[in-house]
Amino acid sequence: QVQLVESGGGLVQAGGSLRLSCVASGKIFSIGDMGWYRQAPGKQREFVATIASGGFTHYADSVKGRFTISRDNAKNRVYLQMNSLKPDDTGVYYCKVLNWYLEVWGQGTLVTVSS
Repeated sequence: QVQLVESGGGLVQAGGSLRLSCVASGKIFSIGDMGWYRQAPGKQREFVATIASGGFTHYADSVKGRFTISRDNAKNRVYLQMNSLKPDDTGVYYCKVLNWYLEVWGQGTLVTVSS
């Protein structure tokens, strides 16, 4: 009953930046933690970043210092600012939201970083 839609993916050169956005809609009871995951071709989905309702953040070591996660509770949105992008950052990025006790995933948005 809650849907997530990601946007902002695309093509970018190494060293460039992208800003991903994910908006939640539907029957929202209480949005808790929000996060981003990614999946490169031939690899398992991996954790990227998470942000709690109070603003506490956690990042994967591979993106620490380059990516910034943020949220807008009034708009039910979570963002991922990606700077100094590397070819290894290429993959499909998924947002995940905890709605009350329910875990909801988006459909994913493709990020391609060229060398």
